Amino acid sequence: MGPLPKLFLILSLLIFPAGCTYYHYPLNAPLERYDPDFGYKPKNMTKSTGDRDLLLMVTFSGGGTRAAAFSYGVLEALRDTRLLKGGRELRLLDEIDLISGVSGGSFTAAYYGLFGDRTFQDFEQKFLKKDIQGELSSQIFFNPGNWTRLFSPYFDRSDLAAEYYDKNVFEGATFADLARQPGPMILINATDMVYGTRLAFTQDAFDIICSDLSTFPVARACAASSAVPILLTPITLKNYAGSCGFVPPAFLTKSLEARDLPDRQFDLSNNLAPFLDSGRKPYVHLVDGGVADNLGLRALLERVIASGNIMTNLKTAKLEQVRKIAFIIVNAETEIDTKWDQSASIPPFAAMFDSYSSIAIFRYNIETVALLREGFKQWTDEIRKGRCPEGQLSTAPGSCGDIEFYVVEVKFDALKDPAERTFFKRLPTSFALPSEDVDKLRQAARRILENSRDFQRLVRDLQ
Repeated sequence: MGPLPKLFLILSLLIFPAGCTYYHYPLNAPLERYDPDFGYKPKNMTKSTGDRDLLLMVTFSGGGTRAAAFSYGVLEALRDTRLLKGGRELRLLDEIDLISGVSGGSFTAAYYGLFGDRTFQDFEQKFLKKDIQGELSSQIFFNPGNWTRLFSPYFDRSDLAAEYYDKNVFEGATFADLARQPGPMILINATDMVYGTRLAFTQDAFDIICSDLSTFPVARACAASSAVPILLTPITLKNYAGSCGFVPPAFLTKSLEARDLPDRQFDLSNNLAPFLDSGRKPYVHLVDGGVADNLGLRALLERVIASGNIMTNLKTAKLEQVRKIAFIIVNAETEIDTKWDQSASIPPFAAMFDSYSSIAIFRYNIETVALLREGFKQWTDEIRKGRCPEGQLSTAPGSCGDIEFYVVEVKFDALKDPAERTFFKRLPTSFALPSEDVDKLRQAARRILENSRDFQRLVRDLQ
């Protein structure tokens, strides 16, 4: 037998194991019994310390290591921003109540949620300044032990990536470990491949599919959040809906029965309805969170939309008396490629695909931030109506009507130098960047945040 047939024989034995036993991705655990008070949910993560007059929410966008480094720079700046309250010094970092992350941003959010200040000691070496993409490629192409597994229809590239993150980044941590930490609530966002529905890894979402989030690896959630279509594969969940006695929230029941909710609330409930039927949808295939929302902001907006009233959310989180609600939106945006405007040639498929995804994300980001800002007037009215006795409205400091909203956008457009803006926007969205580019992103994030007039106003008002 010649060398070539021998090679084919060896590969056949590797790829087609005896009995065709396929390797399988780890299944999410079923939930034995639904308990509305159980698990990793925002209402169970209310901080016992900090300024209870302030509700501070931070969102980290997608964009690979570029986004992870940019959001890390914001964390560093918040750590170094000090407030004087009641005669004591506080770090603004410790005032964060919730961080919502997408794709690359989800890694920074999850790592900080798990390890707190340790993030500033080792996250650079473990993730930001590591060639993650190169190491994953080596696992796929140059590790014969993985070739058989990757041939399986039940195991693919994102499952391999999840194993790598679990071992080398998140140290085997699960959502039970995340729930035990004293820091902010962390939302890791992914997208259902079939319906385009955004899914955040919280027990609220897992209640719908009767699954126990507590044993689910944080690394696997981040792998789902960063599973860029085509380049990576979906992360799959088993749907156990109907097996745990889950009681749908009122807005969902009302929508399914009466269909008389406001448009956005109806659309949200209609998107969730398929998940309630495990016979119709026995599996949930999750891809990059940026497909549904690249800012991570929809996770916050949809909670208010679902309840129909922001005061309902504040009461659930025991924040009825909050006076300031602030959003810091960290957006590691890309630059729209205009070079094809100068060419008479028909753009190739790669250019069209890149343009399609960039335009969709860019336009949707604008609409999402606009929706947030447009909601402030209604939310102000709802809070005042919920706190002030009829005919006794007062907007004096500390009164029932004292409520103010802040939006701080941290994005490359805030940089004055056009060349610098272009440099950052054109950095690749892969999971590999030179160390010097990581440092430049961190420094740029700090400058943009500290020079923001909205951020300066927030800090001044908090003193």
